[in-house]
Amino acid sequence: MSNSKSKYDLIIIGGGPAGLTAGIYGARARLRTLLIEKGLTGGQIAATEEIENYPGFVEAIGGAELTGRMEKQAMRFGLEIKTLLEVESIQGQGGDFTILAGDERSDGRAVIVSTGATPAKLGIPGESEFAGRGVSYCATCDGAFFSGADVLVVGGGNAAVEEAIFLTKFARKISLVHRRDQLRADRILVERARESDKIDFILGSELLAIEGGSRVERAIIKDKKSDKVGEVAVGGVFMYVGTKPNSDFLTDILKLDEKGYIITADDLMTSKDGIFAAGDARKNGAKQVVIAAGEGALAAISAQKYLDELGG
Repeated sequence: MSNSKSKYDLIIIGGGPAGLTAGIYGARARLRTLLIEKGLTGGQIAATEEIENYPGFVEAIGGAELTGRMEKQAMRFGLEIKTLLEVESIQGQGGDFTILAGDERSDGRAVIVSTGATPAKLGIPGESEFAGRGVSYCATCDGAFFSGADVLVVGGGNAAVEEAIFLTKFARKISLVHRRDQLRADRILVERARESDKIDFILGSELLAIEGGSRVERAIIKDKKSDKVGEVAVGGVFMYVGTKPNSDFLTDILKLDEKGYIITADDLMTSKDGIFAAGDARKNGAKQVVIAAGEGALAAISAQKYLDELGG
């Protein structure tokens, strides 16, 4: 561990489950650790109403509560947190990094990137025009605004089905559109969704456009087998068609895959010595809170080993 008071041993970029867990492990290992978050801590999961598959919680726990507990635990061990700072670049090399975020400069010996991902966009007509006027990427955030309305959910994974189920608390009817003939979501979620008389499934179809006046009024949908195009009258459209890693600032710094996910070794070291990656921004097989937390722990342990070998 460095004796310098001006340089951190470990700097973590991103304050979701991966970053907060890395902060717990780093600070508990007595590394002088800083976490930088562009918004508020918690990441995407903070907007999730209920998490029921995180180990140790028999009853479901809210995403904000879970990450809030992580933050308190990390700070108890001495983690320093700076929020509302967006990192623009990482300069330097192993053992001597400088993180630039606005007017702030932070120096560290090792770095963990846990910047997460943001919802992907379809890029169809009407999507950007009606953003905030009926198009949403967070049912937990906006569901209450659609009380008694008919809405459309786009996607076939866990997020889409979970949010469709959540919307049954508010909406009169939910139409779930997925381009494949079968949903990709976990079976237990699909079973719950099919039990609801409020959810209709429009499978093997794709959303072509979103139309309306001052707000969303209808969705244009094409059946992929017949090529028949029709419209569904809806007051809102919720998009869950994947995620995009928050890695644009790393394009010239680290090795990324074709989608922008960070490529790492087994110990989560990136293509640059001293920089590790964890969570949804990393190329891995699944995006789950427990996996992000586990990767955050592994990244911090690997960073500690790296620093021990580096000496100084």
